[in-house]
Amino acid sequence: MAVLLKRLLRSARHPAASGRPMGRREASLGTDPGAVVRVRFAPSPTGFLHLGGLRTALYNYIFVKKHQGSFILRLEDTDQTRLVPGAAENIEDMLEWAGIPPDESPRRGGPVGPYQQSQRLELYARATEALLESGAAYPCFCSPQRLELLKKEALRNHQTPRYDNRCRNLSQGQVAQKLAQGPKPAIRFRLEGEAPAFQDLVYGWNRHEVAHVEGDPVILKSDGFPTYHLACVVDDHHMGISHVLRGSEWLVSTSKHLLLYQALGWQPPRFAHLPLLLNRDGSKLSKRQGDIFLEHFAAADFLPDALLDIITNCGSGFAENQMGRTLPELITQFDLTRVTCHSALLDLEKLPEFNRLHLCRLVSNETQRRQLVGKLQALVEETFGNQIQDREVLAPAYVERIILLRQGHICRLQDLVSPAHSYLWTRPAVGRAQLGPLSEKVDVIAKRVLGLLEGPDTSFTQDMLNSKLKKVSEGLEGTKHSTVMRVLRVALSGQLQGPPVAEMMVSLGVREVRERIQKVLSS
Repeated sequence: MAVLLKRLLRSARHPAASGRPMGRREASLGTDPGAVVRVRFAPSPTGFLHLGGLRTALYNYIFVKKHQGSFILRLEDTDQTRLVPGAAENIEDMLEWAGIPPDESPRRGGPVGPYQQSQRLELYARATEALLESGAAYPCFCSPQRLELLKKEALRNHQTPRYDNRCRNLSQGQVAQKLAQGPKPAIRFRLEGEAPAFQDLVYGWNRHEVAHVEGDPVILKSDGFPTYHLACVVDDHHMGISHVLRGSEWLVSTSKHLLLYQALGWQPPRFAHLPLLLNRDGSKLSKRQGDIFLEHFAAADFLPDALLDIITNCGSGFAENQMGRTLPELITQFDLTRVTCHSALLDLEKLPEFNRLHLCRLVSNETQRRQLVGKLQALVEETFGNQIQDREVLAPAYVERIILLRQGHICRLQDLVSPAHSYLWTRPAVGRAQLGPLSEKVDVIAKRVLGLLEGPDTSFTQDMLNSKLKKVSEGLEGTKHSTVMRVLRVALSGQLQGPPVAEMMVSLGVREVRERIQKVLSS
């Protein structure tokens, strides 16, 4: 700041500091033919990554991968008072979990680092010095108390709060006197002249005459940290960002950013502002909603591909919306010109169905199915532990059989260790007394089913068992088939509801079915 203040004294004597407008040049928003496409996701680590941030990151990722470019993660941590411990690490962890890791980031490094704004203060100071020397910026000595009074007065008069540009026209002597008194000024950018029009790749041609509705914005705070407006312009320039894909809430600020590019003599990137991701009822996603953070979905065993699928399915950017798209398919099918201005309504109640589709896809792939087997083994061990009477339930062949039989019926792998499926891993404590109220022919039913399981050929399919069980019921006069099934279901699982009995028998295997029925008869 000391160097900056010395230059500030020089700029107070600079002819351009009188307030005369700088020469304007037409802002070009195009990119050179053959230029490398580089995009950035620039969240603030003031909270953990949530679905809104994931959607912005995903659109950046699939756009740049479609154009064989680079995806940069940059942490905008200049508001030191609002940083959340662990948030920076969480953001990168969750991008990697989601399968959209950055090519350059604080963790991975890269050619244009550092990738945290708090470590790039010298760049912002140099840009501010250039703006001060050209007269495009000036020191502001207004106290926080005065600024707060201005805000309250505007609100009292039902006006939009804005800075009154009081320090813009301080004389050279006044600036020198205030600097000599010691308080470090903030630096403001002069909003002068006509804002350049720009063609947003989503919203079309735009121009916001910010100078008519806003006061001059602070670009460098008195503590030496930049505000978003300066930092994003400086970083996007020095990092070679070709396209900025960000939320539509920044659309109005883009004219201000273009004025900064113009004042610094830099070529701006192209802009595409993405419509908001909203709740199903049209309300905004809020960080107070605990269930919108990616950690919640990871802990609940949802697949990353299901999340990527649902947040693109509810929006735009594709020729048609279809469920079950993988990340490579999203990259191939994405077309930025198809992104509309309409907000995307996210219905998280549909997420289990999206997850079911992606889980079935994993099961159909032998390599990925083996990975699922390993995950389910760990879940069973973690959930049931010493309750497991027969360690054979952890055998890969048995676990794989369960996954294959239950695919399409479950939404998450975790569902297979829910109480409804506990019979697959532990033997239920079912006594003869529990079956009596279901039918007076419990012994007959049990013995006849045991008869089905005798003999050398006991590798039954569900269809074969259904046929044989139907014949057992037909041979029991006065007993409905549903009663026979209910008795068997309780004997095998201790539950009145669950998968089809024939599937339960195939899942458990002949030996285990026989032992459970015999145990009930002898109790």
